[in-house]
Amino acid sequence: MIIVPVKEGENIDKALKKLKRKFEKTGVLKELRNRQKFTKPSVIRREQRLKAIYVQKMQNEEMD
Repeated sequence: MIIVPVKEGENIDKALKKLKRKFEKTGVLKELRNRQKFTKPSVIRREQRLKAIYVQKMQNEEMD
């Protein structure tokens, strides 16, 4: 359960923004979207490998 303490006189929009940020950090919505369809483990591994290659490439370019 996400709790956002609202101080007296604080803007409601600011509190709503805090709530949205906390909700996104928990990853609930991302998990829900991932569970809507089945992804084969081999596809998941392939995506992770491609992402790792991309990150490694970006880090190498940064050092050069």
